Amino acid sequence: MQKIVPHLWYDKEAKEAAQFYISIFEQSKLVYTKVLKNPPPFGDAEIVSFELAGQQFMAISAGPYFKFNPTISLMVACSTSEEVDKLWKALSEGGTELMPLGEYPFSKRYAWVQDRYGLSWQLMLVEGEQEIQKITPCLLFSYGACGKAEEAIKYYAELFENSEIGMISRYGEGEAASSRAKVNYAVFKLDGMAFSAMDNGYDVDYTFNEAFSFIINCKDQKEIDYFWEKLSAMPEAESCGWCKDQFGVSWQVLPSNWEETLFGGSEEEVQRVNAAVFEMKKIDLETLEKIKFGISN
Repeated sequence: MQKIVPHLWYDKEAKEAAQFYISIFEQSKLVYTKVLKNPPPFGDAEIVSFELAGQQFMAISAGPYFKFNPTISLMVACSTSEEVDKLWKALSEGGTELMPLGEYPFSKRYAWVQDRYGLSWQLMLVEGEQEIQKITPCLLFSYGACGKAEEAIKYYAELFENSEIGMISRYGEGEAASSRAKVNYAVFKLDGMAFSAMDNGYDVDYTFNEAFSFIINCKDQKEIDYFWEKLSAMPEAESCGWCKDQFGVSWQVLPSNWEETLFGGSEEEVQRVNAAVFEMKKIDLETLEKIKFGISN
């Protein structure tokens, strides 16, 4: 099981977006859709599980509360210029160009676009035969988090097992318009999954939000407690297993069998558990088990 799973928040378009992404990437499929029963005023939410290039992703349609921005993008390693161009054509249709398709010092063929749903993609020609993760989440530390990329990378690498920092490149003097920007590109792995990060070279007014979060699949309550203690730095953001770290990145600290926890059992059991989760901050597995089977304390 993939330890860390990117999670995307949409107003109503999660399934539509997932099907679109599946149509343009090989080795991709829709795994399942489920409806999460939420009380008013939030209403029901559709959860979508899917794979892109063999990697797991989750999405949710849960209302217009959060919007994507470029602080977290998905970097796609393309083996040919034709692949870059094909993905650029599909993803830019109805979207917004952030960096034009063309040649750059770091890649002979590259583009950065926001697709029709607002999600950001970096498309890069990667030459050579090296093994590389097809789709890599890229964190752009902006606004109040600008200048904290290196600190965050080191914190995450200590937090997760099977992690390593591959490379940290820094801005030269005068290269960044923002005086706070330090790291211009870094690569690292968390539990074997590749990530990249950088400080935003420009002063902007956007930063990380819940539109793009990361699910952590935890094996038991002890692991849930561990990640919650290490990652929850903003009490006002704690809800339903969601939390924000000190850099503003959103995480969902969940049991690895959370689909069974939420959706397993009779309709009445599912409704009881969903209602209980909605009232929780950190997930409490023992409490959910008792609620599911109607066991009173």
